[in-house]
Amino acid sequence: MPTERFQFMGTGGHQLAAALDLPDGAISAYALFAHCFTCSKDVLAAKRIAAALAARGIAVLRFDFTGLGSSEGDFANSTFSSNVADLVLAADHLRQTRKAPAILIGHSLGGAAILAAAGRIPEAKAVVTIAAPSDPGHVAGLFADRLEDIRKHGEVEVSLAGRPFRIKREFLDDVAERGLTAEIAKLHKALLVMHSPTDDTVGIDNATHIFVAAKHPKSFVSLAGADHLLSQRRDSVYVADVISAWAARYVEPAAAESAADAGESASRVIVQETRLGKFQQSVTVGPHKMLADEPVSVGGQNTGPGPYDFLLAGLGACTSMTMRMYADRKSLPLERITVTLKHGKIHAKDCEDCETREGMLDQIEREISIEGTLDAEQRQRLMEIADKCPVHRTLHSEMRIVTRAP
Repeated sequence: MPTERFQFMGTGGHQLAAALDLPDGAISAYALFAHCFTCSKDVLAAKRIAAALAARGIAVLRFDFTGLGSSEGDFANSTFSSNVADLVLAADHLRQTRKAPAILIGHSLGGAAILAAAGRIPEAKAVVTIAAPSDPGHVAGLFADRLEDIRKHGEVEVSLAGRPFRIKREFLDDVAERGLTAEIAKLHKALLVMHSPTDDTVGIDNATHIFVAAKHPKSFVSLAGADHLLSQRRDSVYVADVISAWAARYVEPAAAESAADAGESASRVIVQETRLGKFQQSVTVGPHKMLADEPVSVGGQNTGPGPYDFLLAGLGACTSMTMRMYADRKSLPLERITVTLKHGKIHAKDCEDCETREGMLDQIEREISIEGTLDAEQRQRLMEIADKCPVHRTLHSEMRIVTRAP
């Protein structure tokens, strides 16, 4: 997936370094991501969530706040309010060069900043906070032992995550004055609060406060087992999965294709590595996007069905659809069909009806449950129709696969 890197002007007149992670195919929406306090746009959580969302068709803009990462300026001169203003400028840049963000995502203090900025980004329809404090002043607790010195001297160097940062009195004054409760109450946008119940940096009570203060529509998802920085890849991928599915309800879909384009794209299946795991693939079928993967036991992350799972799903869906079409055409009282499939290998010598007599053979076991007040003859006919589904016939017929380079 391509990443565009560029700079835009921040509130202090400094150039801020940004990265726009783009899908390989069509873009369904744009998102703006705010990173955690003293982190950068390239912190693992931000990179992984952005890449995973891009694999699902969502373009993500992430950037370094003043004095962090590759951005210009002095971190000591930044405040919570200046970070909020820079988020608004980032949205302005997207609006001018691409399209305004429909989704706003903030991690830790970045989540608080996103809540404060949301009202100034009218195009945003969905807001997501991840491990966010309900009060920006919470961050002062990270250097509580130096607060008196900062008040006394005006500026003091503190150690955060083993790195030195200079904090000014202006920063403390700013976060002390920025209550978020009123802004959350008048958000007027869909809100998703994500938080780990075992977060020892920003307690789960912060999520409760944000959720209670917000008006509907609002949702909460527990990130059970995750740490504050989402250091495990599986947690970041899970966050992206949830955001993508949740936001689809609130974000307007991309412009519809023409009938001709839709017919052409529906016949093409595009499978591409996401590079978020050893086996994970993005699967695009027209406007539909999904993931394919392998189980953890063989080196995958189990984030999606495996190749044979998709094969079985195709046969099962085709079987059920074919039976439904026949039942409707014949006005049969068929209520519901359930197809259960399993793939495995058998010894050729154990198959009496098979032409191959040596080695191993693939075998698909298909169990079909038919619900409805049908007589024995109707049920038997439906079972016969199951074998006439096009995918079933394809699997039994000679098949030619042509492979070529683009």
